[in-house]
Amino acid sequence: MNAEELKALQAPLKQKYREDAASAQATLVARGTIDVDAITVSVIRETAPCPVAGLHVMAGGDGIQACAAEMMLESLISCAGVTFGAVCTAMGIPVTSAKLKAAGDLDFRGTLGVSRDVPIGFTNVTLTFTIDSDEDDAKLSKAVELAERYCVVAQTLKEVATKWGRA
Repeated sequence: MNAEELKALQAPLKQKYREDAASAQATLVARGTIDVDAITVSVIRETAPCPVAGLHVMAGGDGIQACAAEMMLESLISCAGVTFGAVCTAMGIPVTSAKLKAAGDLDFRGTLGVSRDVPIGFTNVTLTFTIDSDEDDAKLSKAVELAERYCVVAQTLKEVATKWGRA
């Protein structure tokens, strides 16, 4: 896809959202089935298949199921990568190849209840782009900056607290 195709694809949506802000509102939903005996969750998708989530090996898992915390990092690189691709397309930046790595620091003593003094969850997450492009560094840095700005997952992780409840 080139910049003109991307603009043509998104222009009617942007215009609609400018004219009717309510039409831009959506609630995205994820659903899954819990197998309490196996300590797994099967995510239910109508599109691409999704792995079964289970305990990380450092929390007693066997490594066969996907760790939800790793899936969160995968979600981050997926969103950041798609956003970066769209930004580069819109800016006309040629990219030969690009790779992403998300790394999160986690102390399993927290999630396993070994120590109440240890945070539960990631204490630091870094996202690293490795970009092969003939474009100058300043323009590539701007593309990364804009990808971070418009990445739904990154901004959500920075800003939103989740609300838990029962149906």
